[in-house]
Amino acid sequence: MTSEPARPGRVNEDFAGAVPAAAVLVDGAGIPGAESICRHGVAWYAGRLGGSLLGLLSTGPERALPALLADAIVRVTDEHRDTCDVADPISPSAAVAVLRLSAGRVDHLVLGDAVLVLDRADAAPLVVTDHREADIARSYLPALAAAAGDGDDYRRILGELRANRNSPGGFWVAKDDPGAADQAVTGSTPIAGLTGAVLLSNGASRIADRFGAAGWPEVLAVLASSGPAEIIRRVRRVEARHAVTPDDATIAHCTDLDET
Repeated sequence: MTSEPARPGRVNEDFAGAVPAAAVLVDGAGIPGAESICRHGVAWYAGRLGGSLLGLLSTGPERALPALLADAIVRVTDEHRDTCDVADPISPSAAVAVLRLSAGRVDHLVLGDAVLVLDRADAAPLVVTDHREADIARSYLPALAAAAGDGDDYRRILGELRANRNSPGGFWVAKDDPGAADQAVTGSTPIAGLTGAVLLSNGASRIADRFGAAGWPEVLAVLASSGPAEIIRRVRRVEARHAVTPDDATIAHCTDLDET
C-alpha cells in the first residue's frame, strides 16, 4: 500500500488498511473551511470509517459487505453526532472500496468514485466503480471553473453539487446515512482465475480513467513490477504536464489471492 497527500505538508484525507482476508480503501471528501460544520474534519472521518470497517471485517460471523459498511457508517456518525452537524450537505463524507476473500470467492464493494480492479488471468481486467457522481458533476464543471478565483462562490457551487449526495437521482457516498451502503456496487468472483486486485482512490485511478496515460493492463503490470509508489509518481508527472491540481493518491495492491 502507498498513500500520498496531494502536496507535501497537506493532510492526507485518504485511508487504506488490511486484515488477513480483506482490504479497505477510503477516499475522504469535504469542503475546506467547513470546520464550523464538523470540528473533526475529513481525514478523521476517513480514518475512523476505515478502521471501523477493518474491525468489522476481522471479527464476528460473515455478513454481506453493504451491511458491514452500514454498521461502520452508524458507528462513526454516532462518534460525532453530538458535536457536529452530521446531516449538513458539506459535512465529511467518503468513497469506499472493500475487497474480501471468503469461501473460494472474492467479494467486492465500491461506493462513490473509488475504483477496484480485478486482475483476471484469462480476460481483461474487471474495473469496478460508480459513475453517478462523475455524471452529475459534469454539469457543474463550467461554473466551478469560472468561480475558481472566488472562494465563496466556488464553495457555494460545490455545496450545490454535494446537495445531490445520498438522494434519489443523485449519487451515493458514505456520510451519515447507513442506507447509502445499499446503493454500493457489489459483486463476487471466484478466486480461481484471479491473479490479483487493486483498490485506488480517484486521485490514483486518474492515470487511467481521467488522463488515459496508461490502460489498466499497463497499470497492473507496473504495480506487479514496481509497486504502487511508481504509479503515484507517474500520476504526479501527468498532473504537472496537464496543470491539474493534485489530489491525495492511495493504492492498495493485493497479490497471490488465496485463503491459506
